[in-house]
Amino acid sequence: MATTADFRNGMCIEIDGQYYFIVEFLHVKPGKGGAFVRTKLKNVTTGRVIDKTFTAGVKVNEVRIERRPFQFLYNDDMGYHFMNTETFEQVSIPAEQIEGVDFLKEGDIVEAQVHADTDTILTAEVPPHVVLEVTYTEPGLKGDTATNALKPATLETGAEIRVPLFIDTGDKVKVDTRTGNYVERVKE
Repeated sequence: MATTADFRNGMCIEIDGQYYFIVEFLHVKPGKGGAFVRTKLKNVTTGRVIDKTFTAGVKVNEVRIERRPFQFLYNDDMGYHFMNTETFEQVSIPAEQIEGVDFLKEGDIVEAQVHADTDTILTAEVPPHVVLEVTYTEPGLKGDTATNALKPATLETGAEIRVPLFIDTGDKVKVDTRTGNYVERVKE
């Protein structure tokens, strides 16, 4: 059990059978009345962010979370299949629990957040930046580089992003998996 004095960003707590990560919190001591803590909580399963106010000193259930590396093997109608790189055990994770799933390719390492007591996977995160090959994009016209115009491009994972006009099919690009935006062209 933890109290509101133990709150910190990234801490995982259980409220009404649901797990939440603390995104941010603020201790408030008004001139009149008792102190309280305003928090923004992110639901682990749905990803929704809610606002919740706690009375100062109230006890909450802290959930112990461990971060473990998993390697992506393949996906099918059962979900995305990963292998624990330490124990070589294979697990299946639904797409809804993977942040940046559109940019996941075979062999990539993701960091999974695992409930330490029950050994269940809560979420998995693709690295913040990945390098992917462009499999299809319309050719850019010469001289169209004066503006920062963007065109659609399909990546090797099947994801579609917007890239600058000078990017051609076969180029490798760095993509921000959190936003889905083009970062830069990668030279080999």
